[in-house]
Amino acid sequence: MMKIFCIILSLVLILGCTSKKEERSAMSSAFERNVPAVQGEYDLDDIRRGGELIVATLSGPDTYYEYHGVPMGMQYALIENFAEGEGLKVRVELASDTASLVTMLEKGDADIIAYQLSQSLLKENDLLSAGVFDKSKHTSWAVRSSAQELAQSLNTWFEDGVEVNVRKLEANRTKMRRQVNRRAQAVYLSKSRGIISIYDELFKQAAATVGWDWRLIAAQCYQESAFDPNAKSWAGAQGLMQLMPATARELGVAPQDLNTPEVNVMAGARYLRKLTSNFADIRDGNERIKFVLAAYNGGALHIRDAMALARKYGKNPYSWSDVSAYVLGLQSPQYYRDPVVKYGYMIGSETEGYVRSILERWQGYGGNVALVGPPSPINSASTVPSPSVTQSNNTPPTKKNKYSSGVRIMSPDDPEFHQMQP
Repeated sequence: MMKIFCIILSLVLILGCTSKKEERSAMSSAFERNVPAVQGEYDLDDIRRGGELIVATLSGPDTYYEYHGVPMGMQYALIENFAEGEGLKVRVELASDTASLVTMLEKGDADIIAYQLSQSLLKENDLLSAGVFDKSKHTSWAVRSSAQELAQSLNTWFEDGVEVNVRKLEANRTKMRRQVNRRAQAVYLSKSRGIISIYDELFKQAAATVGWDWRLIAAQCYQESAFDPNAKSWAGAQGLMQLMPATARELGVAPQDLNTPEVNVMAGARYLRKLTSNFADIRDGNERIKFVLAAYNGGALHIRDAMALARKYGKNPYSWSDVSAYVLGLQSPQYYRDPVVKYGYMIGSETEGYVRSILERWQGYGGNVALVGPPSPINSASTVPSPSVTQSNNTPPTKKNKYSSGVRIMSPDDPEFHQMQP
């Protein structure tokens, strides 16, 4: 009897296990079918349901770069225009070269390549030409061969003649980026009495927060806003210290308070202190000041890229005179596409000029003369051209930047300066 019972129990257990295995297998199959097939069938309807268009491109002045947190570049402007028409957000993924672009698309890490690729390369990798194309160069954007709907939508959009209008808008944005709407005040309120501006007490409070000479913060404030609390840049930076909205939010500043001098200057001081902490590995305090100013203008990650380049080419990554040469170099493809560079192109001439102008003005206010100096030249024996003389065709010369465009900022050493003083 016991033997029969054991046989029956064994059969029940076997059947139960089989049933559970089949159930798990069915559930797994159902789940797998719901995963978007990177590899074949993920098309425009799927992208619309996700609400995001993932774009692969290379960094560059004509493709994509960030300027004070604002995405720029002609290829980006075009893909953003298409995405807006589809009600989609754009997420950009940067690649290091064209081979990486193709790999990203094939693996499903991107929906589209917004970069001009040759038709031979597309054919070789079984990709579809779609969207923006250049007839004279036989190049175009690309999507996976299975993304027929996306390709059709891109082609229809581009054939409607959007490129001319988008190019005009982007050219205007590029021109506007150098402008700050502000009413410039005198560089000195009273040189004889040592009064720089009506905000000197605020600068002294800010200096206590940062650990800097208050006159250095005054020099930076003049460079940013010319002491106009209502100054505003095209990108949305506001107030005396020209805080970007995103930075202001991180610092706990409400939008309606950005033009309040006390709030703006103290928030700027907290941001400077944060950047100082980020560059704590630069042990020399005088050198660190230059890196912090550069990061305030051009972004800390770009400055880290320039430091990585300096290290790679045998220069001192903690010396601004060495690193500033590579900040300028990040305007040239051989540098912003170097493998050690993670964040691509930047308008380095503007950032280098920004630091230099502030230090020179600080010197005029009685600051540390030793901090002012030009970028170190690259070793002439190097096989890499000097970035200090490498300029992008789309980049203004070093001394012309958005902070000085349209407004002449005089040093206390200028003869005309003393005629303005009370």
